[in-house]
Amino acid sequence: MIVISSPMKRDFFVETLENYNENGVTFKKVDEKGIKLYFETTTEDEEAAVRIAKDVMKATDIGAVLYFQVTVE
Repeated sequence: MIVISSPMKRDFFVETLENYNENGVTFKKVDEKGIKLYFETTTEDEEAAVRIAKDVMKATDIGAVLYFQVTVE
């Protein structure tokens, strides 16, 4: 499970990650608590999932300027 922490544009993070599907890797929001959004992923390598999530967000116009943190939990 990965966690995205951000107080802003939470719908953007959910929509962007839930629409991602490459090489069989997908994300699904399962919970949110405070500023944390929890996602399950289909990949076993959670560190790779963190890298993918960061790269996907940073590749968008708005994600490149937002402050957010992606971690494994």
